[in-house]
Amino acid sequence: MKPSEHRTFTAGEPLLEVDHLSTRFDTLTGPAHAVDDVSYTVRAGETLGVVGESGCGKSVTALSIMRLLATPPARVTGSVRLGGTDLLRLDEAEMRTVRGNRISMIFQEPMTSLNPVLTVGRQIAETVQVHQHAGRAEAMRRSVEMLRRVQIPEPERRVHEYPHQLSGGMRQRIMIALALACNPEVLIADEPTTALDVTIQAQILELIRTLQKEFGMGVVMITHDLGVVAESCDRVVVMYAGRKVEEADVFDLFERPLHPYTRALMASMPAMNSHAARLTEIPGLVPSPQAARVGCAFAPRCPHANERCTREIPQLTEQGAGHTVACFAVEEERLDLRMEAMP
Repeated sequence: MKPSEHRTFTAGEPLLEVDHLSTRFDTLTGPAHAVDDVSYTVRAGETLGVVGESGCGKSVTALSIMRLLATPPARVTGSVRLGGTDLLRLDEAEMRTVRGNRISMIFQEPMTSLNPVLTVGRQIAETVQVHQHAGRAEAMRRSVEMLRRVQIPEPERRVHEYPHQLSGGMRQRIMIALALACNPEVLIADEPTTALDVTIQAQILELIRTLQKEFGMGVVMITHDLGVVAESCDRVVVMYAGRKVEEADVFDLFERPLHPYTRALMASMPAMNSHAARLTEIPGLVPSPQAARVGCAFAPRCPHANERCTREIPQLTEQGAGHTVACFAVEEERLDLRMEAMP
C-alpha cells in the first residue's frame, strides 16, 4: 500500500476484539493484578470509551493491547484479535509491523512521548519509512500532508521544528499526526486532552472525530472525564479495580446507569445548575492491585452491598440490549434504578 492510500472499512465491522484480557505484574511483594478478565470489541467507525478513576487499569489495558509492557515483570493472558490476528501470539518482529501501522496509540503526555532531539517532521517520516517503505522524500512529503490534516498552520515550516518549539495543543496534534501517518485500523487515545484548556480540548476531540470519519477507523477513547465520554463516544466500558463493571451505549449509560460505581461517578460530576456546597464523593479507597481477589472489589464502598458481595465476584449479565453489568444488587433488584436514587 502506498503512503498516500487509505484503508477503508465497512461501518460496524469488528476491528479489535479483546477477549478475557488479564495483566499482572510480578513484584517482590507478590503479584499485582492490574487488569482482570476484560473483554470488549471495537468496530469500524465506532468510538468506544473506557472510563474509570486513576488506577482502574484503563492505560494498562491499552499498553497490553499494544504489547508495550516488559515481560517480565508483566504477564499478559487472553487474546487480542486485530482483523483475526491474535496480537498476543505474534513475536516481537511481527508485532513491530503491526504497531504504529495497523494499530496506533496517542499517549497522555506528548512532551515525554516525542523525541526532543528530532524534528517533528522526521519523527513522522521515520514511521512512514519503516511501515510503508517510502523513500525519504516521499516520507517527508507525507509528514507535511499529515501536519496539514491535523490543522497545523504552515506545515512546510513546522516539519523542521522540534517539540519544545510548539505549544501543548500543537504537540498533541503532532501526536495524532504520528499515530495516523500509516492509516491505522484502530486508534487508541489515552487521555488525549489531559492538561489542555477547554478550547483546545474541544478542537482535539473534533479533529479525532473528523479523521475517524475520513478513515473509517475504530477509536478507543481512554479517559476519566465523563464529559469527554458524553461528547465523543458511541459505547462505554466502565472499569473499576482492573475489571469491567458495566458496558452500554453512551445514551443508555447516561440515562440508565446500573452499577453503583457508575452512578457514583456520575453523581460526582459538577453540575452547572447545582447550588451544592461541595461535590458528592465516593467514600473509601480503591483496593490495591495486590489485594486478595475475594468478592466484589467495590463492595467496601458500595451502599448496596450485602454479605454475598463480600464473598462472590459478580459476573457480567445482560440488563437490556447491549447493556451489561456486574452487580448482584442489580440482579436481585436491591438497587433502586431511578436516577434520583444515586448516592
